[in-house]
Amino acid sequence: MLKVLIPTLMLTPTIWLSSLRKAWSNTTIYSLFLATISLLWLKRSSETTWTLMNPYMAADYISSPLLVLTCWLLPLMVLASQAHMAAEPAERQRTFLMLMTFLQALLILAFSATEMLMFYVMFEATLIPTLVLITRWGNQAERLNAGTYFLFYTLAGSLPLLVALLMLQNSTGSLSLLTLSFDHLDLNDTYANKVLWVGCLVALLVKMPLYGVHLWLPKAHVEAPVAGSMILAAVLLKLGGYGMMRILTILTPLTKELSYPFIILALWGLIMTGSICLRQTDLKSLIAYSSVAHMGLVVAGILTQTMWGYLGALTLMIAHGLTSSALFCLANTNYERTHSRTIMLIRGAQFILPLMGMWWLIATLANLALPPLPNLVGELLVIVTLFNWSPWSIFLTGAGTVITAAYSLYMFLLTQRGPTPQHVLALEPTYTREHLLLALHLLPLLLLISKPELIWN
Repeated sequence: MLKVLIPTLMLTPTIWLSSLRKAWSNTTIYSLFLATISLLWLKRSSETTWTLMNPYMAADYISSPLLVLTCWLLPLMVLASQAHMAAEPAERQRTFLMLMTFLQALLILAFSATEMLMFYVMFEATLIPTLVLITRWGNQAERLNAGTYFLFYTLAGSLPLLVALLMLQNSTGSLSLLTLSFDHLDLNDTYANKVLWVGCLVALLVKMPLYGVHLWLPKAHVEAPVAGSMILAAVLLKLGGYGMMRILTILTPLTKELSYPFIILALWGLIMTGSICLRQTDLKSLIAYSSVAHMGLVVAGILTQTMWGYLGALTLMIAHGLTSSALFCLANTNYERTHSRTIMLIRGAQFILPLMGMWWLIATLANLALPPLPNLVGELLVIVTLFNWSPWSIFLTGAGTVITAAYSLYMFLLTQRGPTPQHVLALEPTYTREHLLLALHLLPLLLLISKPELIWN
């Protein structure tokens, strides 16, 4: 684990000591090399679930795919940000690169932490670089409002989790993930224990986010630069799902009863946010609400507390991370050429940029879960688990699937087909950098079809 974490931190002197032109290329090549090394984490030992252990960090079948996704995203963020950062002064460009490197190090520490309190500290620490990315490098004046929403929603939800973790530490003596599954807590059906259960989950549900506490996410996505949107959609939302998988191992006795309202709210949110997507005129806002809908399925799958639910949630998190990040990159390529996020102003783009139209098609089909992509496998596992939990859930999940297909096709047809407006006829051609960026997003998704056991154990 330290073989990747320490070289990640060593990127900082590379960024500041290289010339500005070489700083970008060196960071891209170096981080891509680290991402390639991180693929070895997927080769797990058959003797134990925990591998790559040291006193504070370890990886297992839940954290390994998320760690690899975190490492894979840094070179992609650097590639995506080169064009819009070119006009910035040299010091700001170096600060931007350092922030992204620092954020990756914090995420590696969060996903590999063997103590729940260490996970909590790293979970909170990721707020700082993300907040700076949104408020400093956002495009519109509303970025300060979006940063405030992001900070206070997450902090207000996190305080009950801190109190709950300290209470669990006091009662168990240790919150080590290595021994957590062997601790038998006497969680009777009392009012205090129910409050403890809600306190443990509320911060993670806000981070996912669950429908009802999701208002910070569309604002943060719309105002963030492309790198902020990518890391937020691909990895930071998954911190909530990962934390839920970990903490629910000791809260299982209460989960069976208390999960009912949260599962229903997550499925209702799947339909409501999908319906909101059908009325969006802002491209980034549509992709952001789509993330809320997909995370609703992940929440429902985790709360069922079954093996299929966990497998489906983990598969969906990885597949959604790559898909939504690719969609934000595609939205950014449109924004850099038209300087507008309004869907109606960029119609018929396929006739001007045909190869980009192919990437739009693949990303859209992945978003609506076309077989045999991993997105479909994750959704099917969760839907079957929920049907086993309650046969009535098929109406909500079925309606959500249809609405997801509707808004995905709506997004593709409106941006790529139809008559081309007069003002978009003289667009810049696409660059090799952009095609490489999208290939590195979507090819891993296609390769997972042939070897899904990299995620499943």
